[in-house]
Amino acid sequence: MPEIKNYTLNFGPQHPSAHGVLRLVLEMDGETIVRADPHIGLLHRATEKLAESKPYNQSIPYMDRLDYVSMMCNEHGYVLALEKMLGVKAPERAQYIRVMFDEITRILNHLMWLGAHALDIGAMTIFLYAFREREDLMDMYEAVSGARMHAAYYRPGGVYRDLPGRMPQYEASKWHSQKEVDVKNSNRQGGLLDFVEDFVRRFPKCVDEYETLLTDNRIWKQRTVDIGVVSPERALQLGFTGPMLRGSGIEWDLRKKQPYAVYDKLDFDIPVGLTGDSYDRYLVRIEEMRQSNSIIKQCIKWLRENPGPVMLDNHKLTPPNREHMKGDMESLIHHFKLFTEGYALPEGEVYSAVEHPKGEFGVYLVSDGSNKPYRLKIRAPGFAHISSLNEMTKGHMLADVVAIIGTQDIVFGEVDR
Repeated sequence: MPEIKNYTLNFGPQHPSAHGVLRLVLEMDGETIVRADPHIGLLHRATEKLAESKPYNQSIPYMDRLDYVSMMCNEHGYVLALEKMLGVKAPERAQYIRVMFDEITRILNHLMWLGAHALDIGAMTIFLYAFREREDLMDMYEAVSGARMHAAYYRPGGVYRDLPGRMPQYEASKWHSQKEVDVKNSNRQGGLLDFVEDFVRRFPKCVDEYETLLTDNRIWKQRTVDIGVVSPERALQLGFTGPMLRGSGIEWDLRKKQPYAVYDKLDFDIPVGLTGDSYDRYLVRIEEMRQSNSIIKQCIKWLRENPGPVMLDNHKLTPPNREHMKGDMESLIHHFKLFTEGYALPEGEVYSAVEHPKGEFGVYLVSDGSNKPYRLKIRAPGFAHISSLNEMTKGHMLADVVAIIGTQDIVFGEVDR
């Protein structure tokens, strides 16, 4: 009688469902997982070390590249830490713009998660649907910052510039007739706020479409119900935050519990799951998209009624505008000093956290009083989640590993840093 042994299987890093660079060493008994050992570090880019050799402002673009699906939320955490140390507060209009873009980013992130998670489990249509809406959101990013993804739009003291008054237009070409282009341009006739408002009006119907495809879908339920169950107590012990924690039934959201920016002036609910399985986490994220949509609506209303500055007037921290810089010696000196040397933070340490689409994104910064950080530590939500992979997959089948990686919504930019 041959003896039966467990065998070891390499899942990833070239597996499409490993989302880029996860190497998962699985010990298997037949098709059942006995142990899962995630090997990380394949996307390590030394972001925290690089920040130690750069003036504070020059590290903002590095934040975009941590969780490269939720760009502006990463920036928000970092910028808030700097503002806390400097003892300054961005103008109210800038804070509303930040909150609006945080929620646009949350929808961007959840659409990416939904498309990828469903595609991993075998539902292709939803992937195409989600990317259809992402295109509009990317256009909003591009309108304010010039880049579709890595915006570097938030700055200490406010945001880089006010919302543009007109949207870029499509032009007719030999591939697209004037008639097609006119249809595409129909919602781009006004400024950015009009464009966002048009999106917010359409989006709930889009979420209904995603739910029609998945929520009561028999195959989707078979693949997600009772898969990767985490009890509320265990979720807390594992350091879960965000939808992973709320999916297990714990109502914890930094936007409500430790409000930052203007979240305390806005009206929204925190969706919470019951059983803590993959299906509950799916429902939580779907409802979060609807809540984000309503927050964006409230921000648009406020921004329309309250014009004003979006940047502090303190030119030791914020650059003077180009016009002044070219005609006024003092402004030129401010500009030169700011972009070469930067500004110094007072000696001390600070921790600031934001409710990132994936969980609590925290920035711990130690300053020695110079113009660059002595140490920067980033608390990435995905890092805590991936450490629970072994516990969540144990006893499940190989096919369920894919569903569990999907439900954790892991992006390796932030895990490996």
